[in-house]
Amino acid sequence: MNKRIVVTGIGAALTLGLAVAPVMAQHGHEGHGHGHEGHAHAKKTDSTKAKPLCPVMGEPINFSISVATDDGPVFMCCPGCIKKYEAYPSKYSAKVAAQRKALTGRTKVQVKCPVSGNPADADLFIEVGGKKVNFCCMGCSGKYKKNPGAFKTALANSYTYQTKCPVMDEEIDPLVSTTLASGKTVYFCCKGCDKKFAKNPTKYAKALASQGYDLDASDLK
Repeated sequence: MNKRIVVTGIGAALTLGLAVAPVMAQHGHEGHGHGHEGHAHAKKTDSTKAKPLCPVMGEPINFSISVATDDGPVFMCCPGCIKKYEAYPSKYSAKVAAQRKALTGRTKVQVKCPVSGNPADADLFIEVGGKKVNFCCMGCSGKYKKNPGAFKTALANSYTYQTKCPVMDEEIDPLVSTTLASGKTVYFCCKGCDKKFAKNPTKYAKALASQGYDLDASDLK
């Protein structure tokens, strides 16, 4: 069933230069409104692209291991690299820039509301500079419209490069996820897939690895 959500406060939005977009949402495995960024062809080639490199070790990154920064996440190859990076971030600035350049055009999905940090609802968004920004509720969209700059860092860190459900290979729904023992988050396309994953995570580890999300032994228990 389609539902329509209209974000109010158009006058205030236009004053700030924000275009307010009504949403025509589709649920289930037919939806394509999950806040994807990147070119259409990237969806077909992301899994075959070479992984960008960890700025600390120079090894291929693991998309499930990152540290949040003002300009968005920096991805690492292992947890130990996070401590080294945080101790001397300026040392790795050039390599971080190279990593971000390598990520340009790769599809990503907004999974967190930049205001509350809660899961973002793909059916509720406004357009800012031609790009969608998703929120968890109407109240958060109103707060964002009043001062978008205050949430710039939170928005930059609100995306995941895990775009497909490891169980069904469908587009993920930010509202359906599970947190593993290591603190890593895995997203799914619908309720039910999370339960299948929980019963046998090892079975679906390969599907996540194909997207650059490598799980370790503690995640597969």
